[in-house]
Amino acid sequence: MMKSLIKKQLAATVDVFEKVLSDEVLAEQLSEAAALTARSIQQGGKLLVAGNGGSAADAQHLVAEFVSRLTVDRPAMRAVALTTDTSILTAIGNDYGYERVFERQIEALGQQNDVFLAISTSGNSANLIHALKKAREMKLTTVGFTGNSGGRMAELCDWNVIVPSTVTMKIQECHLSLEHIFCMIVERCYFGLDFDEKFGSRAVS
Repeated sequence: MMKSLIKKQLAATVDVFEKVLSDEVLAEQLSEAAALTARSIQQGGKLLVAGNGGSAADAQHLVAEFVSRLTVDRPAMRAVALTTDTSILTAIGNDYGYERVFERQIEALGQQNDVFLAISTSGNSANLIHALKKAREMKLTTVGFTGNSGGRMAELCDWNVIVPSTVTMKIQECHLSLEHIFCMIVERCYFGLDFDEKFGSRAVS
């Protein structure tokens, strides 16, 4: 029975990945969002990332790849996860409500050259909706990693990476792979197309 469950879930994961692989719109949106993020960082901006639950973990994971490294030892890139400071999160949640925990941080930290990347499997998280509205008001570039049909976030994002699934954990599994690829594209746009030649000898095992 357990082997059957394993195979069923892996097959379902493969099915979603195959849909993502054949989605030309998703690939274009991901590529353009990454290229724009690289340009923003080159111009002195930074990447701000937020999400809830598993997507909060994704936000922190992605930022770690930017600030530390992904596959090779290269210079750090500016990125901040808005999900990590418990004092800020609990203060805003207590004083203003949980729906504003990311909005207030965008207001405090956001600058015109920045990119705000919001991660939500449903695309309907209230605190991300508030944050995206504030980001647009402050003229930040907005990127959404979502599932389903993009939810309410879709119309607030300049670039939408929408996983074609309605199953939360399958969307999350795809998000992580796409976030790694997003970082790889930013690296190559930021450091140059000869990135692999330049840093290949410094690959991390």
